[in-house]
Amino acid sequence: MLIRWAAVGYILGQLLLALAVSMLLPIGWGLVFGGGGLEALVGSALVTAACGGSLLAALPRPERELKQREALALVVLAWFVAAAFGALPFVWSGYFRSVTDAVFEATSGFTTTGATVLTDVEVLPEPIQLWRCFSHWLGGMGIVLLGLAILPLVGHGGMSLYRAEFSGAKSEKLKPRIAETALSLYKLYVAFTVAEVLALRLAGMTWFEALSHAFSTLGTGGFSTRNASVGGFNSPAIEWIIIVFMLMAGASFVQHYRLFVERKPRTFFTDFEVRAYLLIAFAAAVLITPTLILFNGFDTDRAIRGAAFQVTSILTTTGFGSEDFELWYPLAKMILLGLMFVGGCTGSTAGGIKVSRSVLLARVVGREFRRMVERHGVFTVRLGGRVVPEVTIQSLLNLVYLAFVVLALSCLLLAAQGVDLLTSIAATVACMFNIGPGFGSVGPTENYAHLPALSKWVLTVCMVAGRLEFYTLIVILTPDFWKK
Repeated sequence: MLIRWAAVGYILGQLLLALAVSMLLPIGWGLVFGGGGLEALVGSALVTAACGGSLLAALPRPERELKQREALALVVLAWFVAAAFGALPFVWSGYFRSVTDAVFEATSGFTTTGATVLTDVEVLPEPIQLWRCFSHWLGGMGIVLLGLAILPLVGHGGMSLYRAEFSGAKSEKLKPRIAETALSLYKLYVAFTVAEVLALRLAGMTWFEALSHAFSTLGTGGFSTRNASVGGFNSPAIEWIIIVFMLMAGASFVQHYRLFVERKPRTFFTDFEVRAYLLIAFAAAVLITPTLILFNGFDTDRAIRGAAFQVTSILTTTGFGSEDFELWYPLAKMILLGLMFVGGCTGSTAGGIKVSRSVLLARVVGREFRRMVERHGVFTVRLGGRVVPEVTIQSLLNLVYLAFVVLALSCLLLAAQGVDLLTSIAATVACMFNIGPGFGSVGPTENYAHLPALSKWVLTVCMVAGRLEFYTLIVILTPDFWKK
């Protein structure tokens, strides 16, 4: 048997129980502070727990390490199962028009995309809003990594799951055991969240708003409690606080561990990817700022803050909005479009191709130019002072190819349903790279509610494919995966 489905089902049962427990947070909030939607949340938690418990009762605990195929299948199923059960509070709340919309919203939450089908976010009861934003926080570091941190899975495929979740990323272990690594990263994650909640509260948000936006920021998701997103607060202090924490969330948590736990600032600031990431953010903001002053009539303070906020939001794939960048000068919009493809650092909660891969791709292209000039020369590609193996370069090129294949096919499917060209491209890119708002009719002041149902399902798959960096999802669709 290629895959031990009983082992996969058993672990999914544990993940469902963890998901049910996570629903206690918005339920507790509703019980203490009031608000509607409690019936939907309680019913969802009970159904999720019952399904998880049934799997655990019916299936034997796995006795052997998970194989790579089993880990890949589990990771893909975990994301879709989490989205399906995470959508139950939305379905039963009565605020979503269809199951399609509820699943789209939940997938957008867990994949930290931030694309929404809601035309009026502010009508949602606080417990439902909190669950919506909390899904970002849960998905930020990965449903499977969360499972490794809190479930008794040590010794049962931990490293296979870790590699499957972060295919192609720098899966650098901080501790000898993968569960210890997961817990170390989550301690940092929780600490950053608490710090942002306190900072936002001091800046004028309510506790509910601060908690919701901290969940969305650290998960680089972008769901807000206001229709106008962060711009609805009209507070420079809030915007600068969120800029700082978006930058932190978009950097590698491994490097954060080096900086804050091991107290090695030199290691953090000499990391080539961190430096490239900060340089890209700074350069993009510097280029956009004068266009806002000259062509959009912004004063200097608003231009600097607006450029810094939107650059950071798009680069980290968070998707918050402080300005309607759809109205910006074309050069500024083109820079933002380019940043959508770049994304944050590997090992962060951000989506996108990732900074290290973008830098590596640029150096591979540069090497090809050198080869054209010196036909008999032998050239290596270096990254961070190390020679990059050719197999890594080939893997990168394959990833880029897969990304553009998914992009092309998804755009064709959307266009076939009558979605205009700009919206088809922008919506696909925004969902594939987990950004949320795009251009056209899915811009920063728009939403995805008007798209046909089939388009929403296509984009739902795009969100999961992008979150799993394409390989993990696509490989299970190949015939070789199912052959002995």
